[in-house]
Amino acid sequence: MNKDKILEDRFPGRRAALKREILEHALYCFNELGVEATTIDAIKARCDTSVGAIYHHFGNKEGILSTLFFAAQDDQRQHLEHELAKTNSLREAIYSIVSSYLDWVVAQPEWARFLYQARSPVAKGPFRQELKVRNAQNYQELKEKLLSFENKDIKIVQPFEIIPSLIVGPSENYCRAWLANRVRTSPRDYREEFSESAWRSLQR
Repeated sequence: MNKDKILEDRFPGRRAALKREILEHALYCFNELGVEATTIDAIKARCDTSVGAIYHHFGNKEGILSTLFFAAQDDQRQHLEHELAKTNSLREAIYSIVSSYLDWVVAQPEWARFLYQARSPVAKGPFRQELKVRNAQNYQELKEKLLSFENKDIKIVQPFEIIPSLIVGPSENYCRAWLANRVRTSPRDYREEFSESAWRSLQR
């Protein structure tokens, strides 16, 4: 996986080449300068195109930000769905969720850095309703998948709304530290530890 593939999957073909180029350079600017400090002029200077072209494709900075955010979110979600489809038990599903998360961050560090810093601005911006709908759908699909494995011997802790945090919270914390170079060991090396911790936290 790479950033070009994420953008190519979402905006395929030659006609979308300029849009992909703008987004790729915008991703660099957001990560290097920060979301708040990045301006349309900074993106323009980086990709050597016109302000008019940028506004034509995305409307404004918030349009670029949300487009990148949703592209990354979709790619991460597709990776998770692919891994979850291969599971046959609740334990396998929990391990799959954690492993998928860690693998994606390691494979896509620039996108992961962007997701972490862009989540709050998108949630507060003009595309917050779209994000809310997407998150609700993802939450419902995950809930249905995990509850499908429940039986008289295996029950998930309640309320269910705490489950996503229990599963990926520790992994996310470590990934943030790794991306910030506060720890050196790859998150992938701790797949077993984080997966087992998540599995134990979910059992009643």
